[in-house]
Amino acid sequence: MFDRIITYLKESKLELKKVTWPTREETIRYTVTVIVISGVVAIFLGGLDYLLQFALNRFVL
Repeated sequence: MFDRIITYLKESKLELKKVTWPTREETIRYTVTVIVISGVVAIFLGGLDYLLQFALNRFVL
């Protein structure tokens, strides 16, 4: 059991050396993109929620 854990850790370390890690600039750009898209979606859904709530209050209640 202990040998299998050691083998797993060694193989994981080898696989991590093969990974192409993003540069600092790419990471920042991707992070900003995710934040902006999340904000746009949040504003859209908030506006849609407001409109639907307004319609319900106006016509149903």
